[in-house]
Amino acid sequence: MKNRLTWMLLLACMVPLSQASAASLKGKRPNIILVMTDDQGLGDLSCMGNKDLQTPNIDQLYKLSTRFTDFHVSPTCAPTRSAIMSGRHEFRNGVTHTIKERERMALSTTTFPKLLHKSGYATGIFGKWHLGDEDAYQPYNRGFSEVFIHGAGGIGQAYPGSCADFPPNRNKDTRYFDIAALHNDTIVKTEGFCTDVFFQAALGWIRKQQQAEKPFFAYISTNAPHGPMIAPEKYKTPFQQQGWDEKTQGRYGMIKNIDDNMGLLMKKLDQWKLWDNTLVIFMTDNGQAGRGARKNGKANRIFSAGFKTGKGSPFEGGTHVPAFWRWKGVLGEGVDVPALTAHIDLFQTFCQLAGVSIPGNIQEIDGRSLLPLLENPKTPWPDRELFVHVGRWEKGADPNQSQYKNCAVRSQRWRMVNNQLLYDITADPYEKNDVAAQHPQVVQRLRKAYDSWWTKTVPLMVNEKAPYAAEHPQDVRYEKQLKERGIPKWQRPKL
Repeated sequence: MKNRLTWMLLLACMVPLSQASAASLKGKRPNIILVMTDDQGLGDLSCMGNKDLQTPNIDQLYKLSTRFTDFHVSPTCAPTRSAIMSGRHEFRNGVTHTIKERERMALSTTTFPKLLHKSGYATGIFGKWHLGDEDAYQPYNRGFSEVFIHGAGGIGQAYPGSCADFPPNRNKDTRYFDIAALHNDTIVKTEGFCTDVFFQAALGWIRKQQQAEKPFFAYISTNAPHGPMIAPEKYKTPFQQQGWDEKTQGRYGMIKNIDDNMGLLMKKLDQWKLWDNTLVIFMTDNGQAGRGARKNGKANRIFSAGFKTGKGSPFEGGTHVPAFWRWKGVLGEGVDVPALTAHIDLFQTFCQLAGVSIPGNIQEIDGRSLLPLLENPKTPWPDRELFVHVGRWEKGADPNQSQYKNCAVRSQRWRMVNNQLLYDITADPYEKNDVAAQHPQVVQRLRKAYDSWWTKTVPLMVNEKAPYAAEHPQDVRYEKQLKERGIPKWQRPKL
């Protein structure tokens, strides 16, 4: 008995004092704020080494956070969003593209917001949804009690089929300002820059939930810094003065604006005394986009944190993104977690935090709970394979013809790309040296795992033969409301 007690005390001492014990996070029911930006990479943060772009507020969050340093998402936006919502690879939800009716998350998918909402959480989304514009696919039918979103995959975008934003947002030069947004069941006219609007809407709603003493999940999913690169002039000017081209001025300006809004969020959580029971997560939806640039008239690629590729790539730069988690007094500050983790892990993690049992009759979950790592970053973490595919083959094409195109398998140590290239990520994180010839057994093992996964996944690609919708549902919705009751101005909440 004495030896057992001694051993237990030793184990306790191994866990940082700033972190919770192993069982204590389950069912704690914290508020959860997930901030996910669009097309921003690790290289777009000064805490990751960018000398041209300063992000002091996100840097401060980084300093105070537990950081997953090997965290992965999908190579493009709608796939990542589907994987987060469902806890499994996007192809298994029918999401194999960002347009062409293949961005719609299968209606058979149960989202974690739906489970959280059933357990008493208020659930809100602010910004980008991009998992279907038809009514059945909208977030208010997928578990969100508060909805404040634009349409399509980007503000002002419109494509054949159902994927299209509201008509007023399609002005080429001004579409990120004064946007039309869907607020629950009503389209409203906003004032100001889109990212400011989304954060303001989220903060106003968060304040209401606090006053009602209701736990909440807030999903702040910005359109920025997705192209076109448009930012308020005050955010562009410093980069103009540095000599950057117009596009880069806009892009960096959008990121500076995001950083200011992150600062506002953190300030309000301080002011409202919410940090002690609120988990804040900052991440991005895929690797860095828009990497080509000019400075003082000369070609000058923007800082990429060492990665050779970005968005839309099966290489490391396409999927490796920041993931900063802060829960004051509960999670460690300035702690790095090197375990291989991914977006598919959020589903189980959030459900366990909320004390929600995952029903046995919903979709198969691919992810794991991150609670063991949050409780002790040094806990053993079994190796795993993460499967990557850019998708985007032509509509109507046989997916099997693209099985080995733009794909990857990632384990803790290895990344196999396009069924042939092999990189030792532990020794070569930026994928400079193909070592497939030196490790044929590893290649064989990863190929076998990928083939097995593909065979099981193809039957679940339910949108491949979906016909184009005859009309854009958001167009129809807008014109109907305009005729029947007009488009009211959105009332900015007082914070």
